[in-house]
Amino acid sequence: MSVSYSRLDVVGIGNALVDVLSYETYELVAELGLTPGAMTLIDTARAEELYAAMGPGVEISGGSAANTLAGVASLGGRAAFVGRVADDQLGVVFGHDIRAAGVEFTNKPASGGDPSGRCLIIVTPDAQRTMNTYLGASAQLGPADVDHELVARAQVLYLEGYLWDEPAAKDAYRLAARTAHDAGNRVAFTLSDSFCVERHREEFVHLIEHEVDVLFANEAEITSLYEVTDFDDALQHVKNHCEIAALTRSEKGAVVVTRDEVHVIDAHPVATLVDTTGAGDLFAAGFLFGLTHGYPLGTAGQLGALAAAEVISHIGARPEASLAELARPLLRG
Repeated sequence: MSVSYSRLDVVGIGNALVDVLSYETYELVAELGLTPGAMTLIDTARAEELYAAMGPGVEISGGSAANTLAGVASLGGRAAFVGRVADDQLGVVFGHDIRAAGVEFTNKPASGGDPSGRCLIIVTPDAQRTMNTYLGASAQLGPADVDHELVARAQVLYLEGYLWDEPAAKDAYRLAARTAHDAGNRVAFTLSDSFCVERHREEFVHLIEHEVDVLFANEAEITSLYEVTDFDDALQHVKNHCEIAALTRSEKGAVVVTRDEVHVIDAHPVATLVDTTGAGDLFAAGFLFGLTHGYPLGTAGQLGALAAAEVISHIGARPEASLAELARPLLRG
């Protein structure tokens, strides 16, 4: 069997974006009428307005699921990404960067239509990121973009909640999930953002109960999903709705729960907190690597915490250091 048809650990479907990050003041966030810490979808005119208001920025390929897959590859895992870019400069940048990170990406750039997507990220002094996303070509992802052979090759299909705003992308997700389950594979899903949860709460709850095996969420997202104020109340709901839930709580660490197990994961030490962009994405990367390589759930959670700590120690949502090297002492133990 050729390498191109070998078994994968994780295949992800999501927005193919290039992030533009800039450090700004709290005052600018307020002046621009932005919601601190939220992800807001914007159109072309708003993208141009915000870009003009931002100071010098750093361009780094991003997208939530794509960041997770880059993390899986950095740990030594085998990953592939399905996403849509245009035949333009940002599309070339995205394709180059994700392949350079060791992730398989075979989608051909789309000619005509919207340009490649980008996310304008304002990072404030507390390292919080406020994201303004112009989806562009990535929002045009549909069932025809799903490579069923690719999905069937992976132990886990990973889907991001951000694309649930687009009907065609939603159809692609459901189609891919059926393919994964038909092949005997798991489906993992991340809630992505509490505002995303508010928009799609009813559908997300149904999805988690009937189609999702592994759920990722942070504390704000999971309490919003079940409309409760207490994290422990949310735990009682979710543990009966999917096989595994991995729930992050920032500096409080994380909790991994199944119907019969609860693992409390400490936050990994961080020397300097620089930028929280990608923390949840990289936690998912570490956890999925551990899960697909047969490690106990507690160890998978520790891998997630380690990967998240690395990415928040610098600007950008993809690892700069080799996560495999950082994880070596943990996995030796």
